[in-house]
Amino acid sequence: MRRLLSVCGWGLWLLLLAACRRPDYPYVRLNVEAESAVVAAERAPGRLPLRVAIAAVISPQATFDTYSPLLDYLARHVDRPVELLQRPTYAEINELLRTGLADVGFVCGGAFVEGEREGYMELLVVPEINGLTTYRALIIVSADSPYRRFEDLRGRRFAFTDPLSNSGRLYVQYRLAQMGKTPDSFFRESIYTYSHDNSIRAVAQGIVEGATVDSLVFDALVRSEPDLGARLRVIERSRPFGIPPVVVHPDLDPALKAAVRQALLTMHQDPQGQQALAVLHVDRFVPPDPAAYADIREMAAQIRGWK
Repeated sequence: MRRLLSVCGWGLWLLLLAACRRPDYPYVRLNVEAESAVVAAERAPGRLPLRVAIAAVISPQATFDTYSPLLDYLARHVDRPVELLQRPTYAEINELLRTGLADVGFVCGGAFVEGEREGYMELLVVPEINGLTTYRALIIVSADSPYRRFEDLRGRRFAFTDPLSNSGRLYVQYRLAQMGKTPDSFFRESIYTYSHDNSIRAVAQGIVEGATVDSLVFDALVRSEPDLGARLRVIERSRPFGIPPVVVHPDLDPALKAAVRQALLTMHQDPQGQQALAVLHVDRFVPPDPAAYADIREMAAQIRGWK
């Protein structure tokens, strides 16, 4: 049976790493029930664990702490134990879904259109944040830098987040393609930080001179750390894109798919669900609009040479 999956995660901006490096992320089991009950469930038909995969763009413990209330809620509402799967890159999370090793996914837009095109992802629900189901890519620089436009970053050092990230990579790739450039021909050097908050801090600390980041992460981070925000400046905002969605494999068991969808769509009506949403800074989950991802599909088709 094919399963569901989880990635990019709007709650991930809440907790932060200090170093710009790709960390080692272990497999983590969330014991939402007593261990004996988990073992029994794994042996019992119909109550196999629900595997939730997340691209751990913050530390494993921070991801665990942020998502535990959501996963505990799901365990109660789908009547299954829950396992949290963490991987450091979006590509590795996509592979978990493609091979059926994960069940639920909160994926970034760039990762979603990749999986959708290859036939192993479909939209389930999307988060609504501050009344919106969209976000933007932001190009940021140090507040005291002379750079005023994206073009001013020619020949500078630049930070990307992940090769499959829309706001953290694809948007700038497309932007450069419109100029007849590539990252290698435009920037003196580019690095991957594997975390939007790492990219933000890399600019603030002078490690790089510019970065492209998720507006949701940026806004939440500078709101929680005003001193950090004072050291940064946004020089470009993209058009709105469809927000990182929750996805499933098209062949996921229909009953399980429906149960997870219903649990997420009604979270905001449940006291336990409301608490989990508050930790994630999400208003509620709503039905998805496939058309919201048209711009990301178009950019990916050009950059990745899709026919």
